[in-house]
Amino acid sequence: MIEWTKLENTPRILLEAELVPAQGDRFQPTGFADLGAAQYTRPDGKEMLLVESAQSVANRLEKTCLDGDGPDLAAELKGLPYVAATLSGAGDSLRTSSLTEAHRIGSPYFLYNEFKVRLAKEMKYDAKRPLDWKAIYATLFKYDPNSLLHGVFLSLLDGGRVRAPRAVTGFIEAEDVRKAISGGVKNSPIDPTGELQAIETPAKGEKGVYSNVPYSRIEYTAGKLRAYFNIDLALIRGYGLPAEAYRLLVGLALLKIRRFVDGHLRLRTACDLRLVTDLEATAPAGFVISDEAVLLRGVQKAIGECKALFAEVPVTELITPVKIAKTEKRKKGEDETSGENV
Repeated sequence: MIEWTKLENTPRILLEAELVPAQGDRFQPTGFADLGAAQYTRPDGKEMLLVESAQSVANRLEKTCLDGDGPDLAAELKGLPYVAATLSGAGDSLRTSSLTEAHRIGSPYFLYNEFKVRLAKEMKYDAKRPLDWKAIYATLFKYDPNSLLHGVFLSLLDGGRVRAPRAVTGFIEAEDVRKAISGGVKNSPIDPTGELQAIETPAKGEKGVYSNVPYSRIEYTAGKLRAYFNIDLALIRGYGLPAEAYRLLVGLALLKIRRFVDGHLRLRTACDLRLVTDLEATAPAGFVISDEAVLLRGVQKAIGECKALFAEVPVTELITPVKIAKTEKRKKGEDETSGENV
């Protein structure tokens, strides 16, 4: 059970857990376009490394409660609301939901149809008037509580004024890091030079597809690897929702974190981690995180208690017409082809 009395006067829950590579000493950190690994130096001179970013951990936390890769919710959490859309014009099987969309309930697949009008009305939203945040948070909770946990920006509502930051965040850092530099080669057993190419290969060729390609690889070792999590209780209380909604959001956040750290922590090909110590609360002092089964029962109970606050039908099903957007490159290619056929 969650020790609710220990949370009454604290603004946040801070959790940590120590990790190590599942085998050996090396691991591969997250990389950023045009930047590579996020290595930095602390004021005390210690070399640090961001192993997993807040954005990536948010995605991984969301996935812990999906049915496979989604777009639907896992069966054991039935009754928890979310919004789903079938994309008409792109095949009957193409379906998405606010649980998997990057913008969650703010995705154009949900707001470029009649649902946008319904949402704005229930939020009492007027682009030219002060915002009724209590109505906004209650509406977001009604249709998708996960949007309040993981953050949402309704940029497609006139004025783009409705947004909520993440209430649960996490990241993984490495301390006292050293580079482990290695490399390899992609071999072509029949033509190392890359001169032998398929007929359909574009005129400019495809770099690295043919021939032997040597490459370098940078991994890291570390004196310490730790995962950190933050549940912003003050933010969740600030939503102004009933007590049962508060219990659901906090319980759901704890369940997601528990499932993430207890799950398969192979974050990338060469980043397979395991727990050394269990989750420990650094704030509030003495707070104990229950195991998954206990947390799940608590969330299931809270879902039942919040039924009156949810949409009458938990899964809001929409049909959104879509089209294939034609890029300038595609248009140019079609124009050239048309000219040849005349």
